Amino acid sequence: MKAEKRIIVRFYKSSNGKEPVREWLKDLAKEHKKIIGEDIKTVENTWPVGIPLVRKLDKDLWEVRTSLETGKCRVFFTIWQNYMVLLHCIIKKTQKTPKQDLDLAKSRRNNIHAEGVENE
Repeated sequence: MKAEKRIIVRFYKSSNGKEPVREWLKDLAKEHKKIIGEDIKTVENTWPVGIPLVRKLDKDLWEVRTSLETGKCRVFFTIWQNYMVLLHCIIKKTQKTPKQDLDLAKSRRNNIHAEGVENE
């Protein structure tokens, strides 16, 4: 019997209809997509999850933390209703999350909490 998902993953969709996280993931190597996808699926099936897989960054903003041989991947997300909305992704090169990436994730989070998520 398959476990029921605790939350459902959705990609953030910008006002022009683009899904930046989906597009970013498409450019990754197949093995990296698989590792990141497994970590996201773990969050989807076991939410709430804490460190080391998930770290809270701000009010209604978390990151999925995936280690790849090329660096540390971070997938920023928010929870809205029963959705895990993937907002932004980066490969971290330094210990600290770059401010512009954090600001972008916060801006997208604010959009989701103001406008909601389109159902696919």
